[in-house]
Amino acid sequence: RPLAIPSRERGSAALELVIIAPGLLLVLAVLIFAGRVAIAQQAVDSAAADAARSASIARTQGAATGAAQSAASSSLANQGLRCVTTGTVVDTSGFASPVGTPAFITATVSCTVNLTDLGAPIPGTRSVTATVRSPIDTYRTR
Repeated sequence: RPLAIPSRERGSAALELVIIAPGLLLVLAVLIFAGRVAIAQQAVDSAAADAARSASIARTQGAATGAAQSAASSSLANQGLRCVTTGTVVDTSGFASPVGTPAFITATVSCTVNLTDLGAPIPGTRSVTATVRSPIDTYRTR
């Protein structure tokens, strides 16, 4: 035999759900948006790593800059990140170091992403930036 619900409690569960549901949906939406921002940051981190690595294996400073920019844009495209603006800055001063001394290439990749592309129902943009250093072969001619 089912338990009898007092008449004053009838409908209270539905009312509680109506009050709590919008808050839970908002928390879920914020978590999804934060995850999408983290994925965008990871894509830019990966692009910066690819740019630094491509630049570090180039033979000249000019070739290093071109290789880094190409690797960064290719990496962002392969990961499906649509940037409003992108920028790749490569520090190739390590090529000036004499052979036999440790030297590094530093690549900084920045991407301005539309928030609407990340799933947010608000207009605007967010800039995501990553910097990675990659070593140049110590005994390679520069």
